[in-house]
This record gives sequence, C-alpha cells and structure tokens, in this order.
Amino acid sequence: MYRFLKTHEAYIKQAAASAPPEQLLRLKAYHMTQIRFLQHERLMHLLVTLFFGMLLFASYVLTCFCPVPFLFALDVIVTVLELFYIVHYYRLENGVQRWYTIYNDMK
Repeated sequence: MYRFLKTHEAYIKQAAASAPPEQLLRLKAYHMTQIRFLQHERLMHLLVTLFFGMLLFASYVLTCFCPVPFLFALDVIVTVLELFYIVHYYRLENGVQRWYTIYNDMK
C-alpha cells in the first residue's frame, strides 16, 4: 500500500507539472477518485487498529488476573501486531494528507 501511495504521488506530480489545462481537469478527477479509494482504506484500517487495540487491552487485563505463560505470549504477539498496524496506519494517513495538498495545488 505504501508503495502504491508513493508511485501514485510521483505520477500525479509529474503529470500535473506538464499537463495542459484541459487535461489537468481529468487528472484532478482521477486523483480525487484515488483519494476516495484511500479514504475507504483508511476507515477500514482505523477500525482494525481499534479492534486490535481493544483486544490488546483485554489481553492485558486478562493477564493481570490470570498470569499464565500462554497469555504473556498472546500479549507479546498482539502488541507487535498492533505496533505494525499503527505504523501502517500512520503512513497511510500521512500519504493521504499529502495527496490532499497535491489536489489543492492543482486548483
């Protein structure tokens, strides 16, 4: 996903720099379509991140009340997974914010 963000961003910047005004409108519409796709993607990743955050919290609480090795392992696994989701969501969010700036610069 991050590679797609970078590739599309480079394409739009390059195409917008050399596009005539009538082609710029089509390019802008295409870019807005891609932004809409990523807005849906952001929502899904936010929901998954929140779900794993709640799962992580529940796992920590359960481990506090019943400290068995299996639950400690579950805590570690879910913590690592949540960290990866947070990094992915951070990159996705910042990429879309950059795309908003590019879209506004096209006006």
